[in-house]
Amino acid sequence: MSARDPYVRPMTSWWLKNPFYVRYMIREATSVFVVLYAFVLLGGLASLVKGETAYNAWLASLANPLAIFFHLMATAAALYHTVTWFRVSPKVTPLLFVGGYRVPDGLITGVQYVIAAVLYLIIFTVAWT
Repeated sequence: MSARDPYVRPMTSWWLKNPFYVRYMIREATSVFVVLYAFVLLGGLASLVKGETAYNAWLASLANPLAIFFHLMATAAALYHTVTWFRVSPKVTPLLFVGGYRVPDGLITGVQYVIAAVLYLIIFTVAWT
């Protein structure tokens, strides 16, 4: 065994030194909001099973300013995640060819935005009707 100590590379905040990794870590952190929002929805489902009184109490709890703030933060996190994923999707999809020509990256991203907008409009229409 050697008398020298092995080199231990420091790993503290290595990702802060590169803007690409900062954006990547922020995008990955948005999954925390998704998990927390899933628990909020599961709580709503559990209260719905318990009856109308419990469900109305759950709905009333969503009117709390903290709940509204959480929903705004979760929406912002979901939008950030969506935008960054749409930007990277042309790089992770296999090369698409139509009629012998490669589909441009901007078209792939644009189609995803159009599909997302249509789906959001459908969801909002159903939710507010």
